Amino acid sequence: MRNVTVAATQMACSDSVDENVAKGEAFIREAVEQGANIVLLQELFEGPYFCQDEDPEDFKRAKPVDASPTIQHFQALAKELGVVLPISFYEQAGQARFNSIAIVDADGRNLGVYRKTHIPHGFGYQEKFYFSPGDTGFRVWDTAFGRIGVGICWDQWFPEAARSMALMGAEILFYPTAIGSEIGSEQWNSAPHWQRVQQGHAGANIAPLVASNRVGTEKGKNGTEMTFYGSSFITDQFGEKVEEAGREAETVLIHSFDLDAIARDRDYWYVFRDRRPEHYGRLLTLDGSSA
Repeated sequence: MRNVTVAATQMACSDSVDENVAKGEAFIREAVEQGANIVLLQELFEGPYFCQDEDPEDFKRAKPVDASPTIQHFQALAKELGVVLPISFYEQAGQARFNSIAIVDADGRNLGVYRKTHIPHGFGYQEKFYFSPGDTGFRVWDTAFGRIGVGICWDQWFPEAARSMALMGAEILFYPTAIGSEIGSEQWNSAPHWQRVQQGHAGANIAPLVASNRVGTEKGKNGTEMTFYGSSFITDQFGEKVEEAGREAETVLIHSFDLDAIARDRDYWYVFRDRRPEHYGRLLTLDGSSA
């Protein structure tokens, strides 16, 4: 047996980076006390979700990966606690800026960075103003507690992302997130749809999935307001929710898996044996024409 215990945190964020980092650390420590080996914090947890508005002042939030005090802080914490920590951050790289995540292993090493591939742009989610499309491609990492794949928020709506990470051997999929009320469509509750899409990724790839979202209401700079609906969750390898948070409370979700048993399930279903990539050429086009 290869047992691993995963955790998803869910918290509200203030304007203070120090406060948010301290709160994230407290939730990580709580998760580790309950046996967690890998703990996922939500997307861009260092501050409010600034992408509600387009303000060049917010470019200053970006930091190079090797000069990020937040990443350095959690590298020290990971080493102290012996825990794997995917850390979301706003990355400055030369003249480019990315929505990125650093994978900190249990010994405190940064195993590398993934840059968000799919960048949304719409009411309340004006991310193309702040982020270039990621150039790393989808990645997986061999951590102290298994091979993991990590996408970021909007990536979670694309089955190609999950399948790519699964093909590279990801044993668990992780998605830090910032999603809430739809500005301009206040009556639209996307939370159930958001969960079901990711449950499908887990079931289709026979891999557990961990999603961490924020909670709380955050005001934009131009009169907008978003309420993040939490609903963070963990699925098993068949896509069934095994842990789920509410829409408002800050909390930590914990669940354990046997990666060897899941590997046997994956082999039994023959999903990867029966793929026919030679027939998937249309996926390489935008308009569905033959490639």
